[in-house]
Amino acid sequence: MRNGMQTAWRITGLMLLLAVAAQFGCSGKDDGASRLPQRSLLTVNATAAESTEAGPLKKERTQNAIHSSRETAITRAVERVSDAVVGINVLSIREYRRSIFDIDPFFRQFFPFEPYRKAVKSLGSGFIIDKEGHVITNEHVVGNAVEITVTLTDGTQHEAELVGSDFISDIALLKIKDPGDLKPVTFGNSDDLLIGEWVIALGNPFGLFEISTKPIVTVGVVSAVDQDFGRVQHRVYKDMIQTDAAINQGNSGGPLVNALGEVIGMNTFIYSGEGGGSIGVGFAIPANRILKIVEELKRYGRVDRSFKTGIEVDDLSPLVARFLGLRSTRGAIITNIERGSAAERAGLRVGDVILKVNGKPIARSRDIFEIIEDMDIRGGDILEFTIYREGKLYTVPVKVEKFNR
Repeated sequence: MRNGMQTAWRITGLMLLLAVAAQFGCSGKDDGASRLPQRSLLTVNATAAESTEAGPLKKERTQNAIHSSRETAITRAVERVSDAVVGINVLSIREYRRSIFDIDPFFRQFFPFEPYRKAVKSLGSGFIIDKEGHVITNEHVVGNAVEITVTLTDGTQHEAELVGSDFISDIALLKIKDPGDLKPVTFGNSDDLLIGEWVIALGNPFGLFEISTKPIVTVGVVSAVDQDFGRVQHRVYKDMIQTDAAINQGNSGGPLVNALGEVIGMNTFIYSGEGGGSIGVGFAIPANRILKIVEELKRYGRVDRSFKTGIEVDDLSPLVARFLGLRSTRGAIITNIERGSAAERAGLRVGDVILKVNGKPIARSRDIFEIIEDMDIRGGDILEFTIYREGKLYTVPVKVEKFNR
């Protein structure tokens, strides 16, 4: 009996142990099953959040990389100088001549041409050089103007006054009335240009500036420097910069800038084809020459070209040429030298024969004055005289003096 009871207790205890073990086993399995999906869900949620957050950042980084790859020295230069470029509209009065009998030469001698005036609208370009509102352009853009309007890149239009102009150098200085906040250009050194370096021409060709109030941009290279044309239609174009950047009607007066966005010249004229458009041969007045002229225009409103060398010359006659031992009458003989003059200080003497001026040959005395006119000489400039004296050739530099009236 006792043994049966013990056996029953043992069986009951074993069953209890098995039940407890089963309970703990199920709990462990459930806990493990519940924990594993929770860990996986957290990981998925974190990855999704990471992906959502990285999307806009990645897109922004990609856009920045693309934008940076599109930027070049040219685009940065354009951005730097664009706000200083202006469009110029001019109303000028021009004089014409007409005759009702201009076709018939017989009646024309009895009814000569009569002058009449007409208001003419024209346009050009310019660029701002200081915060005060001074604008540089070509003289041929604003010559004979009675009304000048300057359009800025913000779309505003301002009246401008002519501070001064110089017909010979083709440079004019304007001043904007009530200019506001302006962004002037920076000048570069036009004496330090490289043939083949990039340049950018900005301006208002065909009045297109008026449509978007932004300058039109063309790109090219420096094709040549120090191009001297002498006197062209009574103007003197010297030390010109040649470029193949397209320059068209309305570009006159706009800046020519280098890849740093510095102004190195002013677009002035082109060689054109049959249609009158650009063929890739354009010319700009160098910045260093512009700055010298503008300084005088600011101070005096004009350029003073009065100067003196202190010498008097005459043509060389055959008799004098033989006496001096010359085989030709080409040249000009110095007949008088003013005491204390630049010529005397330089060492020139009466009887010297001038054969060249700045490397250009002299056939007669008048050639000296024509060469000087073509060179646009002013007080302070230096002329180099190649002279014949007592069988020898000498080169004598003479610093010409400003003529004080």
